[in-house]
Amino acid sequence: MKLNPNEFSTLSLQQKIKLLYFEGEFVVAIRYYGYKVNLYTLHQQYIEAFYNHKEDKIEKIELLDYQHSRMKFYSDQVSLPTRMLNN
Repeated sequence: MKLNPNEFSTLSLQQKIKLLYFEGEFVVAIRYYGYKVNLYTLHQQYIEAFYNHKEDKIEKIELLDYQHSRMKFYSDQVSLPTRMLNN
């Protein structure tokens, strides 16, 4: 099921989890404050899943914000497309 970013953002957390599980491709995991953040690709989009290990649950899944300071954590570990790093 290919979705545009607006459609993805309207899905429930459970729908996003299912979509990532069946159709997403894991890229890398980082630690960010109290979260383990998994980065996935899904239909040529980058998606972050925020897992709270203390509560043993995924708290949110959202499209990667290319302007966020977390980009440095990703760029240190994987080769990201230059379009993501130059925004």
